[in-house]
Amino acid sequence: MDKLTEDTFKHKGWRMEMVRQLGEKGIGDRRVLDAMAKVPRHLFLDTMLDYMAYEDRALPIKCGQTISQPSTVAFQSELLDAEPEMKVLEVGTGSGYQTAVLCDMGLKVFTIERQKELFDITKMRLDELHYRPKCFLGDGYKGLPEYAPFDRIIITCGAPEVPEALLAQLQRRIRWYQPLKDSHRKNACHPATCPQEQHCTVQAPSDRHNARPA
Repeated sequence: MDKLTEDTFKHKGWRMEMVRQLGEKGIGDRRVLDAMAKVPRHLFLDTMLDYMAYEDRALPIKCGQTISQPSTVAFQSELLDAEPEMKVLEVGTGSGYQTAVLCDMGLKVFTIERQKELFDITKMRLDELHYRPKCFLGDGYKGLPEYAPFDRIIITCGAPEVPEALLAQLQRRIRWYQPLKDSHRKNACHPATCPQEQHCTVQAPSDRHNARPA
């Protein structure tokens, strides 16, 4: 087996322990936990970080970006409350780990990354691991109007406001996840106002106890 795609019993053991801890932290959606039990997070990281791959921490990837900590990925995946075959727009492909989790949950994932180097590496990695999202290089805040509407939208990076261009690409009665930033807090929770009586959830992972379902 190619070392770059190797998933050993050691990794699987670490992954099972990670999932157990996620359950203790309040993640209860079986689909999310099952997906995270399958997706090999270590293969979305530099091999030098292999031993830290299943710790609950963010880690560096290419282009000065980070891979989100497992509890953040689990929380935002659970918060989407998405059913299999739903169309999900992910803004910020990053390492591709969140993308892979959503794919493993049976969702139709459309993902956008703005960094060319990161896009090329991540698309190749997802292909090697047999995940088949539709990957796009570009400005995620403009969305993908030609593929709209989407049942769910997830923005994986903090932003000062809800991008209006994306709101118009949502189905009615959707769920939306986006950590928002303001001058007082690194990640702040704000309600989003959606057109056409849509329902949005905008919630930072660190504020889990204040989350309100859409």
